[in-house]
Order: sequence, then C-alpha cells, then structure tokens
Amino acid sequence: MDTSFASIFYEIALLVLLAAVVGFFGLLARQPLVVAFIAVGVLAGPDALGLVSSTDFIETLSQISIAVLLFLVGLKLDLSLVRNLGKVAVATGLGQVTFTAFFGFLICLALGLNAVTSLYIAIALTFSSTIIIVKLLSDKQEIGALHGKIALGFLIVQDIFVVLAMVTLSALGVGMGDEAGSIMEIARVFAGGAGMVAFVIFFIRYAAEPLLNMISRSPELMVIFAVGWAASLAAAGDALGFGKELGGLLAGVSLASTQYREAISSRLASLRDFLLLFFFINLGASLDLSTLGDQIGPAIVLSLFVLVGNPLIVLAIMGYMGYRKRTGFLAGLTVAQISEFSLIFMAMGITIGHVGQEAMGLVTLVGLVTIALSVYMITWSHRLYEICEPWLGLFERRNAHRENEDTAADALERNYDFVIFGLGRYGCRIGQRLQEKGFKVLGIDFDPEALAHWRKMGLSAAFGDATDPEFVAHLELGAVKAVVSAVPRERGSLTEADPQLALLHGLKSANYSGKVFLSVQQMAEADDLLKRGASVILKPFDDAADYAVRQLTEG
Repeated sequence: MDTSFASIFYEIALLVLLAAVVGFFGLLARQPLVVAFIAVGVLAGPDALGLVSSTDFIETLSQISIAVLLFLVGLKLDLSLVRNLGKVAVATGLGQVTFTAFFGFLICLALGLNAVTSLYIAIALTFSSTIIIVKLLSDKQEIGALHGKIALGFLIVQDIFVVLAMVTLSALGVGMGDEAGSIMEIARVFAGGAGMVAFVIFFIRYAAEPLLNMISRSPELMVIFAVGWAASLAAAGDALGFGKELGGLLAGVSLASTQYREAISSRLASLRDFLLLFFFINLGASLDLSTLGDQIGPAIVLSLFVLVGNPLIVLAIMGYMGYRKRTGFLAGLTVAQISEFSLIFMAMGITIGHVGQEAMGLVTLVGLVTIALSVYMITWSHRLYEICEPWLGLFERRNAHRENEDTAADALERNYDFVIFGLGRYGCRIGQRLQEKGFKVLGIDFDPEALAHWRKMGLSAAFGDATDPEFVAHLELGAVKAVVSAVPRERGSLTEADPQLALLHGLKSANYSGKVFLSVQQMAEADDLLKRGASVILKPFDDAADYAVRQLTEG
C-alpha cells in the first residue's frame, strides 16, 4: 500500500513538472496553455511515454476540477439574466444540436458509413466542451460579456441534451432496446433534476446566508466548505443522472445570492487552475491514438463541418432573433469543437455493440483537430471577427432590436458631458463624482450586471464594448467633453483585443476630436498610449498610493 501511494506521488510530481516545462515553452511560442496541457496528456499517455498509470486518481482530480469550475461559473450566474436570455439560449442550443445531428448524419452517409454508425457519430458531433469553453472565456474575462452569457446558456441546453442522449443509450444497453426502460430512465432523471432544483431554491431562501454568516468567521473553513459543497452537489447530480457539470453549476447558483460570492470566487481561482491541469492531462491521456488508422480523410471533412458549420448556425439563429453579427460570431465560435463526452458516448456504443473501433478512431481524430483549432479560434476571436466582418452582413438584421433594447439607443442620442467605458469600481467612482458636480454622464459596459448597478445609482447606461470599433464609431460624441476608459488593461496578450487601443481606433474612426482619458495599471504602458492619441493617462494605483503617502506624512 505504501509503495502504491509513493508511486502515485512520484507520478503526480512528474506530471506537474512536465506540465510546467511544456507550458513554459508554449508560453514562449505564444500558444494557449490549454493546448500545452492537452499535449502533456498525450505525451504522458499510453501511446507515447506511458507515464500515466494512476488513472483513477487523476480521473478523480479531473472530476473535482469540473465541479469547482462550474461552481465558480454558477457563482456569477444572475438568475434574472437567465430569464432574459432563456429564449435565445434554448433556440441556439436546440438549433445547433438539430443542425449538427441532421447534416452530420448525411455527411457520414456520404462518406460510406452505415446508418447506425452515422447516427452515433452525428450525435457525438453535437456535444461541445463546456469545460474548455468556460476556461477560455474566463481567461479572456468574457464570461460576463453578452456573448459569454449567451454561450453559457446554450451550453447548459447542450448539457441537458447530452444527459438525455447518454441516459437513453444506457437504458438501451441495459434493456437491449426496451423502450419502457428508456422512458423510465428519462423520467427518473427529470424527477431527480426537479427535486434538486427545489432543494437549491429552498437552500437559497432559508439557509444560504445564515450558514455562510457563521462559516465566514474562518476564511479557511469557507474555502473547504465551498469545495465540499461543489463536489457534493456535483456527485448528487451524477448520481441522479444529469451529470456533474449541472450539479456543480447548481452549487454555485445556490450561493450566488449571498454577500460572500466574490470572496469565495477569488479564493478558489488558484485551486481551480491547478485542478484543471489534471482535467486536460486526463483528456489528452485518454485519447487512443492507435485507433486513428485510415480515418484522416473523413476526419478532415467532419472537422471542417464542426469548425465552420456549428458557428454559422449559431450566428444565423442569433441574427434572426435580432442580435448583432459581432455578438453572434463571438458566441458561435465557442461551439467549434466536440467534447470529451463525445468519446464517452462512442465508448458506450462500442460496449453495446452498435459501433466498432474505427468509429471511435474517427471521432477521436475529429476531437483532436477541433479542440486544438477551436482553442485558437476562441483565443483570437476578436482578430478573427475583424477578418470575417465584411462577409457577415447577411447574418444581421437592419434593426438588431434585441441588443438595441439593452443598448438603450435613445440614451446615445442625448448630449452628455462625459462618456465612461468600464463600469467597475474605478469607473463607478468617477461617474459618481462627475454627477455630484452636475455633469451628465453616460456609462458603457458589456456586463449586464454592471449596467444594472450603474442604473441603480441614477446614471444613464448603454450596453457596448470598448473593443468593438463599430459600436464606438456610431456613438454621438459631438458635445462630449471627454471619453474615459476605466476598462482594466489586463487581458492576456493572446486575446489580441487590447481595450485601450481598440477604443482609440474606434474614436478615430468616429472623427472624435475631444479628450481621451485612459487608465493603466503600469506606467510602462503610458508612453505608447500617448503616442497613439490619448490625452491623459489615469493611474489608479499610483494616484491612490500618492494620496495615501500624503495622508501618512502630513502629520
């Protein structure tokens, strides 16, 4: 037993060190860490170096990482926003699943596969990786943007479809086609889900705040409780049949209404990143490269279908529903890959005897290609939109009424003294001070929660993104004295969407001649921004430190 534990310890230590080395070289090559970590799994897997032998232990850490990640997403989930975006989430989710399954089935038939294998592969192609998408959007700080919220909504719809597909397949495997057994399994999942939602509502209403009031006396205990709560509800969701992902998400939602959600979120961020390493390693190690065989041609066809077809159908549905092409494009890119559940689904088909190893090899290769390429597509989504924008007019109505409702277009036509981009703590303080001095201020942000908070303070707000030159170019800025950007310039270099430079470009396109105030975190950024057209550089941390030093030394 001691030897076994020692072996696991050495293996984990070696995997973490290998991940650090590969991640370092990936960073030097400006590659997303997600790709580097999956590569670590492939290298350490049985088809390469064979370093992974403690598969059960790594799988356990992987499952905990899923629970923690979805728990943190649930903490940020605004229930009122869910109601507002429910229609578009269901429409895009079901539309994408239907489109991918139908045309995927026809493509597989055209490739010479039999009907049963074609059906399995077509369904496997409908699954998108919630974990990878949420991780990338969180890293880019876009999980709170409108396209991030919509993407999260239709991913939840997708997850429900995944659950139903797997439950049905499991019931068929047990009952060998017993339709009654399948219906009972599905009914049991729905009943369990309804019961768990009722429990979460009860917990939110009566227990969440009092419980955390007591636990918060110890910050360490709060972290332990949060992880335990996330893992427990994820395990309950798995036991009831609707998956660890939805269970972990419900755990986060159950605490989202408390005053401690930001504290919990910040304390769990580092733990989430560490545990997700094992998810990606486990994903890479589980890929059976020996089954790829002669599947390269069909895999290229199906990969192109997923990489191009899935984003286009989301873009078309959202455009029809009144969303702008930019929002639809950024949301659509998130479904340009298949999921780890696609491999699980195919493995279930092999166990039942419906499909062979060749089909698993084909889906595995499609997974490798689409996951790797979609990571780059999401990472460079803004640059990709700039390239594709001239050809996307077909997917936008002349009046994008859905976003116009959120944008408060009538507010843009009024004469304002100042326009502030970024309604976080710093932007809110600036807006409040200007309002107190009698100025008219318009606040702009892409986070609906930030807009709601701004409006509660009695200030005019509009939905928009500083990185969207098209939005900035359409602002009425003739009477504006100054434009202020309080958007933190801390997005990773891989996003290729610097909010300050994008705003300067948009203002220049709008022929704006007033002053531009830009906030920076580091003084090294100031000279470059001044050369590019900024009038004044705001230094929140330096200014606060100077004020503090004056207060400390005046006496």
